[in-house]
Amino acid sequence: MIHAIDSRVLPYAHWLYGIPGVGNASIRRLLGKDRSPLEIYRLSEEGLKSLLPPTARGEALAARIVSSRQKQGEDAVNRSYESLAGKGLHFLCLGHPDYPDRLAQIPDAPYGIYFRGRLPQQEKPAVAVIGARNCSEYGRHMAQWFGKELAAAGVEIISGMARGIDGIGQRAALAAGGYSLAVMGCGADICYPPENGQLYHALCEQGGVCSEYQPGTAPHSSLFPPRNRIISGLADAVVVIEAKDRSGTLITVDMALEQGREVFALPGRITEPLSEGCNRLLQQGASPALSPSEILRNLTGSSARSKQVRFPLGDVQIDLLQTLSTIPQSMEQIKEQVLLKYGRDLALPQLADQLVSLSLNGYARQIGNGYFIKS
Repeated sequence: MIHAIDSRVLPYAHWLYGIPGVGNASIRRLLGKDRSPLEIYRLSEEGLKSLLPPTARGEALAARIVSSRQKQGEDAVNRSYESLAGKGLHFLCLGHPDYPDRLAQIPDAPYGIYFRGRLPQQEKPAVAVIGARNCSEYGRHMAQWFGKELAAAGVEIISGMARGIDGIGQRAALAAGGYSLAVMGCGADICYPPENGQLYHALCEQGGVCSEYQPGTAPHSSLFPPRNRIISGLADAVVVIEAKDRSGTLITVDMALEQGREVFALPGRITEPLSEGCNRLLQQGASPALSPSEILRNLTGSSARSKQVRFPLGDVQIDLLQTLSTIPQSMEQIKEQVLLKYGRDLALPQLADQLVSLSLNGYARQIGNGYFIKS
């Protein structure tokens, strides 16, 4: 557990995080449970050595920290931090109250994160929607469906803005008026892949983009696997749409399981290579992703945190809630009843969105395939 800090100390946290060779493990050792980055900045070289392993590497790190401090006085440290705003970037570190709670709880949480836009809201449920870069038309359709329906119901969508499933699910979430966050395998100020430029800018405006890597860090294959722990770490559950056996997507799944996140996998044909990874996950005990409402029911049924998320109802939702009862009704029956009682002629997609939203927020439950009751 790292000592809680306020925003006045962020410039020194940014300085410490930016020293080459001083990684997450070294920072945790330096800070312990009761030291702040400002104290580390002002500590003598001997004091730094006493906090680091008594090895040649520990001595080298202490010397590197002192050298960085000599090159950057306190004014320079503050200017460097303030320069982030000119690049449209923000920085947070462990111990700051705005650092995401979910992420802080994973064993290897990044000490610092850079971001554009905004980070997920802790009080809202979040789901990672991930999958193959070279997806099928089926996978494309499913990613759009899950991204749209979950986001419309108030679930925040986390992904990696990669080609294929990731980007498709995130576009669908934004198109539904929802929130999505991209976790990058490069600096948060770099759009990768370049063809997702429009999505990148939309995320910065409507959602967010974040990275543990320093601004200006170019994308590299070695940077993507570590960032996957952040994708799963920011989510309550992970939904895998399509994945080949032994694909990179399954790295995220492994990390999600280590973090205690539930994993859902979309079933596919056993002859389809892009479904091999998902079918294997199902064989190993993952929950089947049969519909967005199944995910929502899981989030509302098993998460004590999400049960506390009770949003004010709009007029349409109030009418729907008055129509629902303890007897299961199909969407067609609900549509007919709302029209007869209240004169509202709801299109089925709109009705589905509203019912899913009610389910997510604990007012209703889905029973079977397309039947709803009042909670």
